[in-house]
Amino acid sequence: MATVGNNLSQYDKTTIPNAKNFRFGIVVSEWNEAITENLFQGAFEALLENGTLKDNIVRWNVPGSFELIYGAKTMQKSYPMLDAVIVIGNVIRGETQHFDFVCEGVTQGIKDLNIQSDIPVIFCVLTDNNKQQSIDRSGGKHGNKGTEAAIAAIKMAQLKKEAKFYSAE
Repeated sequence: MATVGNNLSQYDKTTIPNAKNFRFGIVVSEWNEAITENLFQGAFEALLENGTLKDNIVRWNVPGSFELIYGAKTMQKSYPMLDAVIVIGNVIRGETQHFDFVCEGVTQGIKDLNIQSDIPVIFCVLTDNNKQQSIDRSGGKHGNKGTEAAIAAIKMAQLKKEAKFYSAE
């Protein structure tokens, strides 16, 4: 985890690999757009801050969080040179079980992509009880989960690079 304390945006920059030569995909849900746009901005800015070139970041939008799975899978196939994909979504609990089904489906789908592909998929889907919790975690009092996801993506890209190096020996 990239966080220090309760602020999702804080991390020790000295422990983060330089991301200059890495390529990232970001799939963003349009549902709860105010939240997902804030998460995207946190991720985008953290990638740039740690050396990623703007041209090495690809963004796709999908209608909702459930569609993040297909978006990420298609992005992995369309851009096999990517070092990691970040999926960004937001599901807020309502009065029905829909919340549980969407959260479970997205979680399992992203897990499956991580098992099936050599391109890691980073889970940045807020699953909150109310809108205020989502606001607090997308640039509010708890920082930005998008930042944390970007740091995880950089670390996983570095792991992928090192694993390829060691397997080539």
